[in-house]
Amino acid sequence: MTLTSFGPANRIARTAETHPLTWRLRDDGEPVWFDEYQAKNGYAAARKAFADLSQDDIVQTVKDAGLKGRGGAGFPTGVKWGLMPKDESMNIRYLLCNADEMEPNTWKDRMLMEQLPHLLIEGMLISARALKTYRGYIFLRGEYTTAAKHLRRAVEEAKAAGLLGKNILGSGFDFELFVHTGAGRYICGEETALINSLEGRRANPRSKPPFPAAVGVWGKPTCVNNVETLCNVPAIIGDGVEWYKSLAREGSEDHGTKLMGFSGKVKNPGLWELPFGVTARELFEDYAGGMRDGFKLKCWQPGGAGTGFLLPEHLDAQMYAGGIAKVGTRMGTGLAMAVDDSINMVSLLRNMEQFFARESCGFCTPCRDGLPWSVKLLMALENGQGQPGDIETLLGLVGFLGPGKTFCAHAPGAVEPLGSAIKYFRPEFEAGIAPTSAAVPPLARPIVVGA
Repeated sequence: MTLTSFGPANRIARTAETHPLTWRLRDDGEPVWFDEYQAKNGYAAARKAFADLSQDDIVQTVKDAGLKGRGGAGFPTGVKWGLMPKDESMNIRYLLCNADEMEPNTWKDRMLMEQLPHLLIEGMLISARALKTYRGYIFLRGEYTTAAKHLRRAVEEAKAAGLLGKNILGSGFDFELFVHTGAGRYICGEETALINSLEGRRANPRSKPPFPAAVGVWGKPTCVNNVETLCNVPAIIGDGVEWYKSLAREGSEDHGTKLMGFSGKVKNPGLWELPFGVTARELFEDYAGGMRDGFKLKCWQPGGAGTGFLLPEHLDAQMYAGGIAKVGTRMGTGLAMAVDDSINMVSLLRNMEQFFARESCGFCTPCRDGLPWSVKLLMALENGQGQPGDIETLLGLVGFLGPGKTFCAHAPGAVEPLGSAIKYFRPEFEAGIAPTSAAVPPLARPIVVGA
């Protein structure tokens, strides 16, 4: 898998002016350690933030830049920061980096942490200064062992340089940073489930309000941001709001650049830093190279397994939240997956729903019971043993598990691809309905969720 930001045939050069996230990457894929990172203007933005900007100035700059969360939800980062209490007496507060990247078909944060660990640390240092947090945690997906090793080394290098710990840059500000590996649960990507897990509790989402900004880790004010989100902060502080806004393509309502990718049977699967507003067709054809010889694009997902399927005719949509919303789904993480014409959609959806059913925390009845029921019905359709009415039942589950019906967004994300697949490929689901004489009674079909 290519983990670069190069354009087609490497013709597009990465520069600090156009690729704020990835211009420092090495061509050999090796990590950029402290000395090289500092030689490439690393920690210059942090020094500027400490020397020239007040804490409120940093928050306002991020807000003015229009930075939005890069984990999938797209909430404005500056607004989120502004929710932290202003009361100086609340001096114990935390900054959490959500690095629990378990969305299927998504690996953007992994690249940043493995190859540019100091970019994340600098982003967290500036953010901690703005939020007055004295301690930070990188909550890392447990399977990312290489990222954990690289981050821990980078933390030690930053400590040795006086950029973490006590009295950073002579400012009197203290900030400690720890790498915490998670226990391997998808639900930990939800910020309050992440907080519960960090505290040693079961990873269930919490009721909101109170929001983490008021009551977070160990009951203290807490801000949770995604890896890619935090990695945008140094460039915004270092180069300014107007420059950052100028990076996106005309028509995009989102600002800056985004790590985007394409996987599946494309000629050049990979990951690239591109401006918001680039079309999905450009991403698919010019960067991913289109489908491999002998395969035809059947449909695609724009940003992870929890986003709805789109057709080839939708490739002209612009890759930003509003652009993808216009064609009926969400941008999500921005890493697209191409589904080729050899794939049966019933089998693909059964595999997806098995994953989502297994990863449910079990707190909400619709999610806990509804997702295994969808797996049961999809398995029957996959084996040609579906019953008349099974498709309608699946569509009913899509409604029952939709937005606002469950405690968190796990279930709505799980059923969004299911609803879109039935919408566009219903005949494939209908083909799984057995003749009446061969039908298996519903109660004889056990609920089986893959291990």
